[in-house]
Amino acid sequence: MSAIPSIAYLYTISGFAVGLLVGMTGVGGGALMTPILILLFGIHPAAAVGTDLLHAAATKTVGSVVHGLKGSIDWTVVRRLAIGSVPMTVVTIAAMSALDINGVAGRNLVNAVLTLALIATAIALVFRGRIVARYADRLGRLAPKQVAALTVAVGAVLGTIVSLSSVGAGAIGVTCLLLLYPRLPAVKIVGSDIAHAAPLTLVAGIGHWLLGSVDFQVFGLLILGSVPGILIGSYAAVRLPEAALRVVLAATLLVVAAKLSFGLLTPPSNVVAVETQGRH
Repeated sequence: MSAIPSIAYLYTISGFAVGLLVGMTGVGGGALMTPILILLFGIHPAAAVGTDLLHAAATKTVGSVVHGLKGSIDWTVVRRLAIGSVPMTVVTIAAMSALDINGVAGRNLVNAVLTLALIATAIALVFRGRIVARYADRLGRLAPKQVAALTVAVGAVLGTIVSLSSVGAGAIGVTCLLLLYPRLPAVKIVGSDIAHAAPLTLVAGIGHWLLGSVDFQVFGLLILGSVPGILIGSYAAVRLPEAALRVVLAATLLVVAAKLSFGLLTPPSNVVAVETQGRH
């Protein structure tokens, strides 16, 4: 029997750590897993996004079932978001198919969108309270049809961002829902966001699979760690200070975004070598 490579354990440990964080706090999943796959394991950004999307679809489905049994999902909100996100996800994947998503151009595109998504997520984590306090009352006076239209538009934006980066369905989605539905209980905001993220990440993940940008071996190793991590985290008695956690997580995301942006400015050495050879 051949020995299991040590790298396999590292994938599973990473999945467990992120799953534990998500289970205890409800934040940090997509925003951490994709950068971990890119920066720590050296996986191509497109493959990291595609793999994490399917990983997120599995974990979000479990979360949706839990929230559904608790009755903490507003299915009208979920339907409105999906009306915008699912078609835009299909459009985005179709546009990506015209690009060599697994090549240098794909690397740069995914890194750029991922960097912006991480910055937006960090802002949403730190300033969510101020943003909601300033704008929620104004948006709360909108007519129901306007709220419905804006919800569909938010879904469309999330569909594009998530398809390209696997980030945004969590912190950004929750912030938008808090603004549009200030009278909806917080537990239903979170439950509805998770329920919407399940089909969104599944459709986007299938799209990346069709594009050939999913590593199923890595996916299996991540699931092996993240499922018990989420379960343990969900039932753990540990409660971390939410405000402090958001600041730490936001600072981490900004550091990761800076690292990714540096990668945009500095192409991989093999690319430089190819360009140098082409000039001779």
